[in-house]
Amino acid sequence: MGQSIEICVPDIGDFEEVEVVEILVAPGDPVAFDDPVVSVESDKATMEIPASSAGVVTEVRVCEGDKVSEGSVLVLLGADADDSPRSSEEAAAETASEAVAQTGAEPTPGAVPISSATPTSPAGTQETVAVAVPELGVNPTPRVMSAAASNPVPDRYGGPHASPLVRRYARELGVPVEAAEGTGPLGRVLVDDLKRAVREQFGGEDSLETSSVKTVGMSGIPKIPAVDFSAFGPVREEPLTRIQKVAGPGLHRSWLNVPHVTQHDEADVTELERFRKGRKETAASRGLKLSPLLFVMKAVVIALREFPRFRSSLAPEGDRLIVKDSYHLGIAVDTEQGLVVPVIRDVDRKGVFELAEEVNAIAERARARKLSPTDLSGACFTISSLGGIGGTAFTPIVNAPEVAILGLSKTRIAPRWQGPGPLDEAPLSANGKADAGYFEPRLVLPLSLSYDHRVIDGAEAVRFTSRLSRVLADPIQLLL
Repeated sequence: MGQSIEICVPDIGDFEEVEVVEILVAPGDPVAFDDPVVSVESDKATMEIPASSAGVVTEVRVCEGDKVSEGSVLVLLGADADDSPRSSEEAAAETASEAVAQTGAEPTPGAVPISSATPTSPAGTQETVAVAVPELGVNPTPRVMSAAASNPVPDRYGGPHASPLVRRYARELGVPVEAAEGTGPLGRVLVDDLKRAVREQFGGEDSLETSSVKTVGMSGIPKIPAVDFSAFGPVREEPLTRIQKVAGPGLHRSWLNVPHVTQHDEADVTELERFRKGRKETAASRGLKLSPLLFVMKAVVIALREFPRFRSSLAPEGDRLIVKDSYHLGIAVDTEQGLVVPVIRDVDRKGVFELAEEVNAIAERARARKLSPTDLSGACFTISSLGGIGGTAFTPIVNAPEVAILGLSKTRIAPRWQGPGPLDEAPLSANGKADAGYFEPRLVLPLSLSYDHRVIDGAEAVRFTSRLSRVLADPIQLLL
């Protein structure tokens, strides 16, 4: 058999760990280069891991539900079709048949006669050696844990064995992994080991929720009491989608850690809509649809250039800002499984038609759950648009470690006064009478800007939305 080729988890971006959700090959299957072999799910997205070489599957090293990280071995391939796996029973049976054919002797049950010339044998003679072979037809013991999951990745700095999930949990609790005594294989630190370390540190019987809150110096958050709703009428349970299960803790963490403030504003987009509709036919000839979101994205870039704090992140130590000089925007996409936020890169360098093509393509991949880790990482600012559904205003949750997010609601017709204000002296018209002015119907877009008050204060937030409103009111500024 030739040398085996390992198919491993490639670079998965900012995700420390992903879950295996589907095995797409089995031992003996031939695969070509770039054929999918395993499907894994990261934060809010499912992706297929392709084969990095052609060959025949000799072994699958993971099971559905396993947690794997970059470098974990998923599948072994033989270099060619001759490397397809044969069971030990098949190999033993073939060897036994060859021995019987050569010697004419019946093999001993449980042993295989192997013909081999040895230095102690007379020249030209052969010697029969009995080699024990397992009985045929015995089913192997089912694997409880895969090879990738049962071999913990050692800490690069020489610390104890622990999975990325356990290390992340330790950071959230504020407990060093080294403080817990590992009870897993090879001294691997498990989640239960961290919980036990927290209980020992805070008095034994404190709940984990209370202890973890004490660790970060906050008051305890009481649990919502359980209620038996069946006592009041029929009930049924519906499981959360996988995306909701993954996104929920992240949203909760952001809401608890980021002091949110939301600034509401409005933008007169009458001229912008007139400009957009004037180019619908050109877009249709290219097979594209120009949504108002595309123009908002370009306007946001202009505002982000002038207000760099809105494209920054607070350093973990909380003593400085990390300002990003790239304009990658996260765009919230509503799917059947829940909300996902793919990233459109270099919005400042792309025209509206190019953005239209890219937004449509990435939205289709999001709904098909085909986003890659790169599609979901690297944003400096996020836009969440509910304009196609309705609503007048809302409070979007900051997508930490970003520091701001813009929410868009449904446009509406609103009266706007054209003329002097109530305290201004009215100018005279041609006939010598005072021109009192008039109300004019205008198309108004509601804006909801949520921001991290540790980084951005209210005055700066109002300046940001005011600048954004002025750009949206005058579409020519998008071309300058």
